[in-house]
Amino acid sequence: MIETLLVLTLLVVIVAAGAAAFVYLSRQPRTSAAELQIAELARLQAEASGRMQAMGEGLSNRQAELARVVAERLDALSSRMGQSMQSTTEQTVERLQSLHERLAVIDSAQKNISELSTQVTSLRDVLANKQSRGAFGQARMETIVQDGLAKGAYEFQYTLSNRTRPDCVVFLPDQRPLVVDAKFPLEAVTAYREAPTEDLRKVAAQRIRQDVGKHVADIAEKYLLPGETQDLALMFVPSESVYAELYDGFDDVVQKAYRAHVVLVSPSLLMLAIQVMQQILRDARMREAADQIRTEVTRMMDDVGRLRDRLLKLQQHFFNAN
Repeated sequence: MIETLLVLTLLVVIVAAGAAAFVYLSRQPRTSAAELQIAELARLQAEASGRMQAMGEGLSNRQAELARVVAERLDALSSRMGQSMQSTTEQTVERLQSLHERLAVIDSAQKNISELSTQVTSLRDVLANKQSRGAFGQARMETIVQDGLAKGAYEFQYTLSNRTRPDCVVFLPDQRPLVVDAKFPLEAVTAYREAPTEDLRKVAAQRIRQDVGKHVADIAEKYLLPGETQDLALMFVPSESVYAELYDGFDDVVQKAYRAHVVLVSPSLLMLAIQVMQQILRDARMREAADQIRTEVTRMMDDVGRLRDRLLKLQQHFFNAN
């Protein structure tokens, strides 16, 4: 653009100078020398005009080429910008979708937390009542027993000869039932945990010893019948944390229960005990089946022996007849 302005300015200056010289010479007396000078100036003006025209065409061509290059670069830049904007838009949409999915997961998790909080509150209300707490412990014990043993290997609320009814009995191979009774000393353990002072903590600890000792004594007195039940019984504590508190902080209570032939078990230990009993019952059935197989094989051998004797007698008869 600057080159074009310079060329136009130079053209104007040359034309103006030629015109001024022509006017000046025209006013002088016409002589042959002046005419020659005028002709020379006209020729120079024509050459300058031709050069200016050629320069103008060159400038026009350069401007066209420049415009083409600029247009191509603008098109390429527009294309790249379009692709970049499209890619950015797609990435933005994907991120928004991912964000929406994460927000949905967060909403679902928050809803689950709210439902869980409601369930925890309901469970706390259930465990606050002594009868409901007992029913909860018995229901949990029944679930563990039913999941681990076959029907007929156990019975709930089984009546013993002294008219007492433990929560559950498991029939072992010697046909003497093993008693399982659920006890849940939650109030005493909760008071022990939440005691604000050491004195109140000692009072709560004494209450735990009294409550658990009474449960153990009741099980030993009611359900351990010589010759009728097994020599030990299981006291089921339906909370792992409560059982851990008793086992860690009240070893004297646990040992006293052992001496009374009452074993305290948590849900996980009851599952383990049920698996052991299941294996014992399976082994007993296998031994019984093996005894039956041995008996049948002995009888079959006796039948084979009698068949052999008869064949020998038959062979002797044929021999005598011949």
